[in-house]
Amino acid sequence: MALAPTSKVVLGSLAFAIFWVLAVFPAVPFLPIGRTAGSLLGAMLMVIFKVLSPDQAYAAIDIPILGLLFGTMVVTIFLERANMFKYLGKLLSWKSRGPKDLLCRICLISALSSAFFTNDTSCIVLTEFVLKIARQHNLPPYPFLLALASSANIGSSATPIGNPQNLVIAIQGKIPFGRFLTGILPAMLVGVVVNVVFLIAMYWKVLTIHKDEEDPISEAEAEEEVVSHQFSPARMSHFTSFNSQECNGNLELANNVQNYSQVHVMTDQSTLSVSEVQTVLNVTKDCTINSTASKEGTNDTKEETNPSKNVATIVDKPIEALVVLSSEEKDYMNKKWKRLLWKSCVYAVTLIMLIAMLTGLNMAWTAVAAAITLVVIDFKDAGPSLDKVSYSLLVFFCGMFITVDGFKLTGIPSAMWDLMEPYSRINHASGTAILAVVILVLSNLASNVPTVLLLGARVAASAAAISKEDEQKAWLILAWVSTIAGNFSLLGSAANLIVCEQARRAPNLGYTLSFWTHLKFGLPSTLIVTAIGLILIK
Repeated sequence: MALAPTSKVVLGSLAFAIFWVLAVFPAVPFLPIGRTAGSLLGAMLMVIFKVLSPDQAYAAIDIPILGLLFGTMVVTIFLERANMFKYLGKLLSWKSRGPKDLLCRICLISALSSAFFTNDTSCIVLTEFVLKIARQHNLPPYPFLLALASSANIGSSATPIGNPQNLVIAIQGKIPFGRFLTGILPAMLVGVVVNVVFLIAMYWKVLTIHKDEEDPISEAEAEEEVVSHQFSPARMSHFTSFNSQECNGNLELANNVQNYSQVHVMTDQSTLSVSEVQTVLNVTKDCTINSTASKEGTNDTKEETNPSKNVATIVDKPIEALVVLSSEEKDYMNKKWKRLLWKSCVYAVTLIMLIAMLTGLNMAWTAVAAAITLVVIDFKDAGPSLDKVSYSLLVFFCGMFITVDGFKLTGIPSAMWDLMEPYSRINHASGTAILAVVILVLSNLASNVPTVLLLGARVAASAAAISKEDEQKAWLILAWVSTIAGNFSLLGSAANLIVCEQARRAPNLGYTLSFWTHLKFGLPSTLIVTAIGLILIK
């Protein structure tokens, strides 16, 4: 493609340069308007400068990518409400066997969760868990934060929904979910293992501690603290407050029930099991722990101050007891089972969505359908959940599509690729290596998504001249290298910045991950993992 007229080239380059500066450095002193406003400014300038027409600008916006991105964000929000990430956090500390075992778990969980819930989401919800566990083991946080961010980037490379650039590649390259997964999965798995080995080797001394150096926190207490960290805004409703006398009566009730071999619980015409009764009794029994009355009261006054009609009635029998639950207890059990059923539905819908994508159904519509299904089965106002969608990211993508498309029309990207193409063919090793270096450098200079938008079509067209299989392989190489390039430096990917910012702002756990700390690990790790992955991509 020949260069456009000089005025168009100059003005288009100026608009793209403004977009690039604000995208890479969103808080520049002379114009601190952020990435989203920066992308819209770049798009507006492209139209004002007549680099492209308004109709061309609208046509540049890729609706399927926005639909897929929106759908996956909504599904992730409902998974967060269903405590999915709380369970992932619990896995980090469950029966941990030391710092090295903990590092391996962080890498594995971060990689797998990023593949299906995006790397940014995994970093947002897991960073504070990692800080808490590091504190409990009296360890410096930086090896674990590096493990979280780098493994999230590596893991996200395996699927089209792992990160935004993969969404672009899968849709523009028309690569089915299953083909994308099988093509990159071997490289991703080996990449995670190599990343773990490199982290352990680099921080061996830091990760080698004696038992007497660890915080004296029992395993149960550590696990309880990790599990208690809640990200989901949805919480199950509990009982209304009881007074101390009612709590005392419930404690006696709990103790009496344990003496029977069988308990029949009658609520209207329904029967509850012993375990369900015990659940209710345990809730009321907890009230006595912090109650002054329960500590000073006597057994003589419990039955007098707690009439049976307030909570329950026990009819002593040699083998069984009849317990009539109060209306509040019945409401609690109903809400408990409704909550459990709703969570099961959320997990089932998510699983069906992934299976549908694997079978080759349209990914954008599948994600949107799953999102709408979750909204419907929630059976309440969807506003609070939809408010959590990152609409600024969707707007950023719209502006970026227009800006990048306008820059393409200047002819500069095509002219640069024409110079590189003879040396970047993927049918021989040297060409693949040169292509990987170009992608790696551009991804760190211009960010990975703009790099994919600028190079994707030309790289694929060059490979298609060789064979159809090479065309898809070229797209997968672009996905792999542009994603792993995010591990090169702290500014290489949004996931890195999220981990850094979340760690810095964590209440009582704040830690600043420096640029140089990340670079010392990121530079060699990125080069090694990228090279190994290029060999394994099919």
